[in-house]
Amino acid sequence: MKRIISVLLENQSGSLSRVVGLFSQRGYNIDSLTVAPTEDATLSRLTLTTHCDDVITQQLTKQLNKLVDVVKVLDLTDGAHIERELMLLKVRASGAAREEIKRCVDIFRGQIVDVGPTTYVVQVTGNSSKLDSFIEALGDAIILEVVRTGISGIVRGEKSLKL
Repeated sequence: MKRIISVLLENQSGSLSRVVGLFSQRGYNIDSLTVAPTEDATLSRLTLTTHCDDVITQQLTKQLNKLVDVVKVLDLTDGAHIERELMLLKVRASGAAREEIKRCVDIFRGQIVDVGPTTYVVQVTGNSSKLDSFIEALGDAIILEVVRTGISGIVRGEKSLKL
């Protein structure tokens, strides 16, 4: 099962390395990882996705809470949450394909952020399945490059990952 774990940790060198090390020491793979400072410059928010069951998730959460740099851990998949991912995609766009790609971008509520003589750079945001569907919808279009951020998520309602 895909798990989305959000971690509030001290914004110091080595903090990220210790979290990633915990996963690698136990043989668990991190599917995606995003990290950035919060509104408090001394803290960073790390969001990672992995595939594991409930028992392993509980073990990982307990181990994460034991790390000195970790302030708070929250498994977003336990409740209602919002998740988004950003994708930048460079696609060959020439001739009749240009209009077809533009229509596809509009359908998926994306944006063309760069136009070249034979290429488009497209930005699409949404959940992972939406981004995968966009790539499939391009059909025979030649994809030159894909960059994805990984999942960022937040809990719905009053609950928050704050001190």
